[in-house]
Amino acid sequence: MPTERPWETFLKWSKHFKSDILHLNAAGTSIVVLSSMEAVKELFEKRSALYSDRPRMPMLVELMEWDFAIPLMKYGDRWRCHRKMFHEVFNVGAVEQFQPQELAATHELLRRLLRDSSDVMEDLRHLTGTIIMNITYGIDIHGADDKYITMAKEGAESISIASVPGAFLVDSIPALKYVPNWIPGAEFKRKAMQWKKIGQDLLQLPFAETKQNIAAGAAGTSFTSLNLRLLDDLTGIELEEQEAVIKATAATMYIAGADTTVSAMGTFILAMLLNPEVQTKAQAEIDSVIGPGQLPGFTDKPILPYVSAIVKEVLRWRNVTPLALPHYVAVDDEYQGYRIPANLIVIGNAWAILHDESMYPDPHSFKPERFLLSDGKLNLAIRDPETVAFGTCPGRHMATASLWIVVASILSTFNINKAIEEDGGEIEPTHEYSPGFLSTPFPFKCSITPRSPQAVEAIQATA
Repeated sequence: MPTERPWETFLKWSKHFKSDILHLNAAGTSIVVLSSMEAVKELFEKRSALYSDRPRMPMLVELMEWDFAIPLMKYGDRWRCHRKMFHEVFNVGAVEQFQPQELAATHELLRRLLRDSSDVMEDLRHLTGTIIMNITYGIDIHGADDKYITMAKEGAESISIASVPGAFLVDSIPALKYVPNWIPGAEFKRKAMQWKKIGQDLLQLPFAETKQNIAAGAAGTSFTSLNLRLLDDLTGIELEEQEAVIKATAATMYIAGADTTVSAMGTFILAMLLNPEVQTKAQAEIDSVIGPGQLPGFTDKPILPYVSAIVKEVLRWRNVTPLALPHYVAVDDEYQGYRIPANLIVIGNAWAILHDESMYPDPHSFKPERFLLSDGKLNLAIRDPETVAFGTCPGRHMATASLWIVVASILSTFNINKAIEEDGGEIEPTHEYSPGFLSTPFPFKCSITPRSPQAVEAIQATA
């Protein structure tokens, strides 16, 4: 079972065996990997009643206790209750209410880049942390080293590592979870204890701060404060149960929204470094319809199709979650003549789907034009990477909106170029990504400079 970028290995095997369904054996655990959109739709959508559950997760759930996060919950009433609350806040119609916060945070990002663009990934992490913490808890972020940004980063790293199939032997041999922490070879137990604390801090600390702010009359409007105020008439066990739902849903927003969006935005910067002609074309579109030195808004999206195509290509080219979280089938099933036995783990290979040459020719090249018609309008017949990259997660609508306004705003005001060595030579950016469930660019150097004096004035005017 490959543990280093397994999605690429699965795609190679799928091509070698000319099959979109692979059966693997990982230390006695049977895993099926789906490498086509057709297979994913058939099993996960049309047969969702059979495939909506999660498998047993000894590392993530039983040792780390991360099943407070909605994507890791077992399918059932508890999952439905939490997901319903999440969907009510983040469905495609409701997310427009968050655009003022997204725009304000984006303008703050532009001001930060204007002052110092030496660590763009940290600036992007501050941006997403600002948006998520404000919307979810009404808490203001103070600097890139804010404790809540650090917690989200550490939490994302831990879940990213622990979610990779085969990363820990305990997932294949659950009895190992009972070994003492101190014996040689029990490093996974010590990691689990450390990551459990991170998860509990993510769950408890910002929620507790919001409750304290409400009690002091100092709470801003947020998902948590609004929902807690609806519980004023409840007492006892009913109050505890409803608070637990709000707490877990808020933590899911916090965790899921932070690092996934950072990854996509980092990929955008990297793509512009490697494809300067794309940047030039996008800036020409922005200048022609909005005007040089002007800042775009959400209402400009329909008149900036090339910018929208860049966002789609970012989500396709280096998708945030190359492998979907594992599903579990409890009964025997059949697909295209293949028997799928009960008690099997089934995983969708999003990387394979988004690098399918029949849908996306030359898939390893960054080509926004693949999403456009000859007249420059978006081609709606091309599969939208958003649904593959984020799945059916209700938070995908806000994540994509945040990505779009950041991409449009940076392109309108800055030039993104390769950094220069002291001897005048260009520094080639690294193309390396983290190997876990969340695929994030490793730090790379670049030069981000204002396009014009008008751009500087427009940025400064947002303060």
